[in-house]
Amino acid sequence: MAKIGFAILGCGAVGKHHITALAQLPQGRLAAVCDVREEIARRFGEQAGVPWFTSLSAMLEKQRDIDVVNVCTPSGAHLEPALEAIAAGKHCVVEKPLEITIDRCDHIIEAADRAGVQLCAIFPSRFGIAAQAMKETVASGRFGRLTLGDAYVRWWREQSYYDTGGWRGTWKLDGGGAMINQSIHYVDLIQWYMGPVKAVTAITGCLAHQRIEVEDTGIAAIEWANGAVGVIQGTTAAWPGFKRRIMISGDAGSAVLEEDAIALWEFKERRPDDDAARQRLAQGEAMGSGAADPMAFSPENHRRQLDDFCSALTKGTNPMVEGREGRKAVEIILAIYKSAEEGRRVELPLDPGYRPGQRKT
Repeated sequence: MAKIGFAILGCGAVGKHHITALAQLPQGRLAAVCDVREEIARRFGEQAGVPWFTSLSAMLEKQRDIDVVNVCTPSGAHLEPALEAIAAGKHCVVEKPLEITIDRCDHIIEAADRAGVQLCAIFPSRFGIAAQAMKETVASGRFGRLTLGDAYVRWWREQSYYDTGGWRGTWKLDGGGAMINQSIHYVDLIQWYMGPVKAVTAITGCLAHQRIEVEDTGIAAIEWANGAVGVIQGTTAAWPGFKRRIMISGDAGSAVLEEDAIALWEFKERRPDDDAARQRLAQGEAMGSGAADPMAFSPENHRRQLDDFCSALTKGTNPMVEGREGRKAVEIILAIYKSAEEGRRVELPLDPGYRPGQRKT
C-alpha cells in the first residue's frame, strides 16, 4: 500500500518537527516542502530530498502525490492556506492554534466538512503515555465527583524571543501571548479532562517584556460545566521556567501531571495495580520541556499524532484531535481575553466574531 504523502507549508521551527516526525512514520512520507523564503524552502527540500516550492498554489498544482498539507505558518495565517489546500481536495493538518478567532476556526472546519476531507489540529501533549493515563482515569469515574481542575504553565522567554520573531507578540498573527501561544497545550489538556467550561474570570498583563502588544502573564478562575472549579495560569515571565502542571481532584482521588510524568496518584479506593502504575507513570518519558527554550522538546508526540492521523485516513475514521476538538481551547482562551479586557465574568459559548485586543481605552 502506498504511503500517505504529506507536504509541509512553513519551514520554521515547528515545521522542522513535522519533517522529523514524518521521517519516522510507517504509513506516511514527506512529499514536498514550501516556504515563502526561497533559501529556507530550498535548504529543507534539498536536505530531505523532496521538491521545494515558494508558493502553495504552485505546489498543489505541480506535486500530484500530496495527500495532506501540514499548515505550519504563523498562528493568524492558518485560515487562507488551509482553505486553499482543502479546496484542492487535500486533507489538512493545522498546527496549534487551529486559528486565532472562533469564526476563523469555524471557516476551516466548515470547509473541510463540505469538501469531505479530514482536518486535524495539532495538540501533541494529548499523546503522552501519562497524559492518556490521566484521561482514562478521569473517564472511568475514579476521581468521584470532580471538584478541582487546574493547569499551570509557568515558562520563561527572553526578550530576544519576541524581538527576533516578527509575528510573535502581535494580535494579528500570534493572536495573543502566553495563553494562546505557550499555554494552549495545557488549556487543551485540562478541558479534555474536565469537559466544557461554563464561565471564566481573568486578569492578564504584560509584566516582564517590552515591545509586544499582548500578555506575557495571565490567570483565570474557571467554572467547569460539571460544577467543579479551577485555575488556568500561563506566563512567559517566570524565570527560569518550570515544568507544566495539571492538577485534578475529586471527592475520591487526586492526581498531578507534570510534563510527561505523574507526580501524584492517590485514590480513596486502592487497587492492586496502583503501586505499579504509579511507579511506571512517575518515570515519565524523555520528551524535554519548552520551559525556557521553545524548541527543547522531542518530536515524538508529533510523530504519534501524525501516526494517529494516518490511521484515521486509512480506516476512514476521525483522528483523535479533529477540527472541532482543536476549536475548544481557542474558545476558552478567547473567553479569558474577553474577561480580562472587560473586567468581568464571561460565560461560554462565546460570540464567534469576538476579536481580542481591539477594546478602546
